[in-house]
Amino acid sequence: MLKPAGQKCSVFLNGRLIGFADNGEATLAELREKRRSGVISHQSNFHYNYKTDELYVNTDSGRARRPYIVVENGQSKLIPSLLEQLKNGEMSWEKLIKLGVVEYLDAEEEEDSLIALRDTDLTSEHTHLEIDPVSIVGVSVSVLPYPEYNSSPRITMACAMSKQSLGTYAMNFNMRTDSRSHIMVYPQQPLVQTRPYSILKFAEHAAGQNFVVAITTARGYNMADALVMNRNAVDRGLGRSVFYKTHETEERRYPGGQRDKFEIPPATTHGYREEKAYRHLGEDGIIIPESNVDSKDVLVGKTSPPRFLEELSVFGVTEERKRENSLAVKGGEGGTVDSVLLAESLSGNKLVKCRIRSIKIPEQGDKFASRHGQKGVIGLLLPQEDMPFTKDGIVPDLIINPHAIPSRMTMGHLLEMLGGKAACYTGKFADATAFNGDKEDEFKKTMKENGLDEFGEEVLYDATTGEPMKAKIYIGVIYYQKLHHLVSNKMHVRSRGPVQLLTHQPTEGRAREGGLRFGEMERDCLIGYGASMLLKERLLEESDKTYELVCDKCGSIAIHDHVKNRDYCALCDSTSLHYVEMSYAFKLLLDEIKSLHIFPRLLLRDKA
Repeated sequence: MLKPAGQKCSVFLNGRLIGFADNGEATLAELREKRRSGVISHQSNFHYNYKTDELYVNTDSGRARRPYIVVENGQSKLIPSLLEQLKNGEMSWEKLIKLGVVEYLDAEEEEDSLIALRDTDLTSEHTHLEIDPVSIVGVSVSVLPYPEYNSSPRITMACAMSKQSLGTYAMNFNMRTDSRSHIMVYPQQPLVQTRPYSILKFAEHAAGQNFVVAITTARGYNMADALVMNRNAVDRGLGRSVFYKTHETEERRYPGGQRDKFEIPPATTHGYREEKAYRHLGEDGIIIPESNVDSKDVLVGKTSPPRFLEELSVFGVTEERKRENSLAVKGGEGGTVDSVLLAESLSGNKLVKCRIRSIKIPEQGDKFASRHGQKGVIGLLLPQEDMPFTKDGIVPDLIINPHAIPSRMTMGHLLEMLGGKAACYTGKFADATAFNGDKEDEFKKTMKENGLDEFGEEVLYDATTGEPMKAKIYIGVIYYQKLHHLVSNKMHVRSRGPVQLLTHQPTEGRAREGGLRFGEMERDCLIGYGASMLLKERLLEESDKTYELVCDKCGSIAIHDHVKNRDYCALCDSTSLHYVEMSYAFKLLLDEIKSLHIFPRLLLRDKA
């Protein structure tokens, strides 16, 4: 479509060219005025591209839009009389939009706008004013304290980790049967919090505790990002949580009228476990609540019909032998049976859910993080009598490394520590809302009034010698979160165990009692060291070592006839065979090559 003479500006509606306008800027101003006066829908947005002389009108769904206060001639349209009406409940949000005081802008219209953060910043050039600067960020960032003082990667980390923190995810957790859940035993709300935190009522679902934290070295046990934690504080309930896991099973129906049955499996059952595994079961085959179970213990005894309809017994009589199909605790897990729920599934079958409870006390390897992306794992649990202390006898709950601060540039972490310390003396929550929080000077003033060092530094005494430490140490109160990366849920070790059917190599993954992968880079390391025997042990003897018969005439893999009890080559019928040590995966490779109609030969010679 060519532009007619005298008409310049192309007009696009939702990306589709619909016509032309004489003057793009005048049309834009007219459209905006009509939107603010309510003639045009307030859900439409306009953007004029000066370089290409194109006017875009957007009304399509799915656009991200944000509300702003309209500014005209350097004055906010939200005048004091309107604010008063808002406070008295005489004015609604919808009415403000209809009056053209507040309008929603999308990403394209924001390009044309100059938005002021505060009304004190307004000039004649500004077009809009932020309702509150904290609305620039989303929900996750708005609950973080002092995000404007931290570097952006740390804010990203803090957001991701706040979603992994343990707290109270639902008030009725005791009545629910979620597959996995964590509940913190003594959750606290932070002493330093933001306005969105209280507006969103996150305090009712708190996910952390206020720790007394000192920033200093602790004889190398908090090297890098490791943490040294007060063992006595842990014994008193610091960082303690409960882990719930639900197991479920149902009585399934099979074709032919057969079905599963909940019962203590009789000893004649095919696949019967040892008697010890069924020790906690009641008469109905279902576990008794509050039983302490270990790995491999049966929770619900269940027998299933055989996979094949009939099996011949020793005497030639057909008999139907039941199959053991009980629900048991997986290897490496355990705990106390918290509750047992009997219900009916959607298909009308009997359903049992067992919820197992285990108390998780902080231990070496458990992950903790502040709300500034400062994450770390416990390197040492130190008894209180071995930890440094202040002149008032205050002992830190946590000692973090000073090197964690400068390169990460998390000044918000230091500020929160100071704010938390000040809050302990004032008895009021500190405000750490993004762009509008309490300033450092206010905290300094509080510290001075209470006879403390204005920067939050104190002389700490060495517990071993009783002498004061030479340097003043920064100590304060900060909110720490326990994350659900618990070492007790990840710990995995194997000596012998199941192997894969196809390759005869150890299975993969903790859930399947798998081995730890000795990868290509580990192999390269052993090659570099020339540790050939260790390499052979890892990659062959500890993996899929096998002995195969090889024909020395044609070089193919020979077979053993179990019926005639003879070894022979299937290709040339030779009996001149030799056992060769090889990896089963190599034998599998030879078989797969044969399936491509290629004949691989193994040429044998004596070890010389």
